[in-house]
Amino acid sequence: MKLHDQLRENVGIAFDALRSSKLRSALTILGVVIGVSTVMSMAAIVRGIQRQIVKTIEIAGPTTFYVMKVYSQTPLNPDALPKWVRVRPDLTKREAERVAQLPEIGYAAIWAQIIGRLEYQGQRTQPAQLIGADDRFTEIQGGDLAAGRWFTRAELSSGSPVAVVNENSARRLFGREYAIGKTIRLGGRPVEVIGLYVPPENIFAPPGTQTSAIVPYLLVEHQFTMDKTNGLYIAVKPRPGIPVEQAQEAVTVLLRELRHLRPSEKNTFDLITQDQILDIFDKLTGAFFLVMIVLSSVGLMVGGIGVMAIMMVSVTDRTREIGVRKALGATRSDIMLQFLIEAATLTGIGGAIGIVIGLGAGGVVTKIMNVDAAPPTTLTAIAVTVSIGIGVVFGLLPARRAARLDPVEALRYE
Repeated sequence: MKLHDQLRENVGIAFDALRSSKLRSALTILGVVIGVSTVMSMAAIVRGIQRQIVKTIEIAGPTTFYVMKVYSQTPLNPDALPKWVRVRPDLTKREAERVAQLPEIGYAAIWAQIIGRLEYQGQRTQPAQLIGADDRFTEIQGGDLAAGRWFTRAELSSGSPVAVVNENSARRLFGREYAIGKTIRLGGRPVEVIGLYVPPENIFAPPGTQTSAIVPYLLVEHQFTMDKTNGLYIAVKPRPGIPVEQAQEAVTVLLRELRHLRPSEKNTFDLITQDQILDIFDKLTGAFFLVMIVLSSVGLMVGGIGVMAIMMVSVTDRTREIGVRKALGATRSDIMLQFLIEAATLTGIGGAIGIVIGLGAGGVVTKIMNVDAAPPTTLTAIAVTVSIGIGVVFGLLPARRAARLDPVEALRYE
């Protein structure tokens, strides 16, 4: 008998066995379904998050970078800074202005961020980011001006008490009332609303980190207390056609000159690029993906053990059938192949069902999170292969046991 015909016959036998023991087969498949669906749903979520990260980073453009007093993946306590941070000078508006004058630079400005509430006639928002910036804020951070206007040169140079407010924050404060021209309290200080801002979609902006309002930088500098270590930075964008590395080198040389650093002395500032930010998120999601694989593999392992247990029971129940097949000329390899295919069929069905459930669950979660996630097609193929492979691996012992049965003893078995 040709291998193709033999495989087809054994698949048919496998389905007959499944139909004759529906409950037992269903319980076996369930373990595989749980493991595979967990892998697929988590993979869809992680893939969607990674795509959203890239999309969020690309809003500012791949060339934008930032100058900071110190770059730390976790905010430093401003009241307990290490000595090497304390000796670094704070960034200044003058440094940002000098950077902006470099021939390699298309835009540079000092920005500040603080945390505060917006208040209006008894209504107030939760604490969130208040950004001190300029009228080119959306070029760096993305988003759109929904209504009103940005700051004038006079307002920027004087630090006027005006604000462009996040549209969602304005809706919370004013309801359907027209917001432009109203006076609100921002961090306890009165400012006039001159515009409404719609931020770009960003799932990585939890409460407290969403930008609720943008005001002139000098207003923050003159009237608010800033954390100059964590909340002050210079946003820089090279001119079109200028490589990021060239722009960074020019900025580094200028700042070292302004700070009178000797060649042997280290920089007293840090530069961070979009690639570095993306690399951090990749590491975080990579670790998350690894944990997900480990956890879901436990489910697959349980499913595999279930397959082995069920197949061992199946071999015992079908001892007489095995004896009949051997008496009719079936070889050890024929019997072994039969039970391996049966185990692979069980896990293959479980894998297929798990993929459908996993992709469906992942799609629902990413939709709730407002994340654009395409089905992980490569992982789908891997999941099918792995689920069938589990059946083969865990079905090997029962298959060998069946193949080694003595045909005479098997025929006598009751």
